Amino acid sequence: MAQDNYLWAPAPTPSVAIRGGSQRLPVQRLFFVGRNYHAHAAEMGRPVDKSVERPFYFTKSPFTLTPSGSTTPYPSETANYHFEMELVLAIGKPGFRIPVAQAHEYIYGYACGLDMTRRDLQLVARDKGRPWDLGKDVEHSSVCSEIVPMPGRVIESGAIELSVNGQVKQHSDVNKLIWNIREIIADLSLFYHLQPGDLIYSGTPEGVGPVVSGDKLHGHIEGVGEVLLTVGPAAV
Repeated sequence: MAQDNYLWAPAPTPSVAIRGGSQRLPVQRLFFVGRNYHAHAAEMGRPVDKSVERPFYFTKSPFTLTPSGSTTPYPSETANYHFEMELVLAIGKPGFRIPVAQAHEYIYGYACGLDMTRRDLQLVARDKGRPWDLGKDVEHSSVCSEIVPMPGRVIESGAIELSVNGQVKQHSDVNKLIWNIREIIADLSLFYHLQPGDLIYSGTPEGVGPVVSGDKLHGHIEGVGEVLLTVGPAAV
């Protein structure tokens, strides 16, 4: 459609930098795996039994995507804004009903991510059986580092850690994912036709907690890189 047929200029396509080059990865959708580490599921009061349960997901608008190194405002209508450190998977080609054994073929690369959450609003919604949107789909809340190209590679282990103001808050290993990378891709592809540029935040380990204005977050995943965020003054 011609540009002059729009009432106003469309927003730019959300994208993420790619390590080692000037090109950027255009982002299609943001998927998040809920409660994918046993210790985090327990701290949230919702233990997971993989033998009888399947993964569950929520989504955020791609316009919540925020580059590593940003300073973002403390969001409105919350008094309990939490960090969640996650390994992010980037899909590199279309796929639907992908067998687990072939899931690696759809991987483009990985990044470090933060799923920032209005925890108070999320828990109220959860306990009332309502959608999580106001708790999760928060402006500036999907922080992502540059994408590290690793076509076809499945990350099965590696330390994952997050510090706030230099104090370690989360420390675990990717090998503790309840549903691993292959299983996540295969299961999610039963519900969606996965597309190049889909990002999947694979879940957070235990130790999530609140931040306040002025806090500096530093996350690291072995073999992938780091993600940085400064929490700015409250939104006005």
